[in-house]
Amino acid sequence: MSDLSDLYQSVILDHNKRPRNRGKLPTANRVASGDNPTCGDQCTVYLKMDGDRIGEIAFDGSGCAISQASASLMTTQLKGKNAVEAEAIYKEFSDIVKTGNAPEEFNELAAFAGVHAYPARIKCATLAWHAALEALKKPEAGA
Repeated sequence: MSDLSDLYQSVILDHNKRPRNRGKLPTANRVASGDNPTCGDQCTVYLKMDGDRIGEIAFDGSGCAISQASASLMTTQLKGKNAVEAEAIYKEFSDIVKTGNAPEEFNELAAFAGVHAYPARIKCATLAWHAALEALKKPEAGA
């Protein structure tokens, strides 16, 4: 189990040090932001919809390692998905961070299972996800 814990920790550290899809997305047609005043985390998620699918996704903001790594991982998980698929992935992620129960097979989402032991950090881990789901519900800019 120690090897798996080390692997999961390395996933979080990697996403925090080398975030994927970080920065403003000039072509975004949906944008939503969120903040966690308790921790100081702030996150804006940018979506470029391609029909009903997320064609491009990016995030910008600041905060703790958990919030930044989670935002980075989220972008890799949601790109190419529609709203129903995104909601399902969020539900899986939310269940993992709230309960600590993760699939037995390797799954990058499971890297955040340890968050359940720190209830105040659950908001850190889910901040970007909530912003992305909010952005998906908005009408496209100019529509």
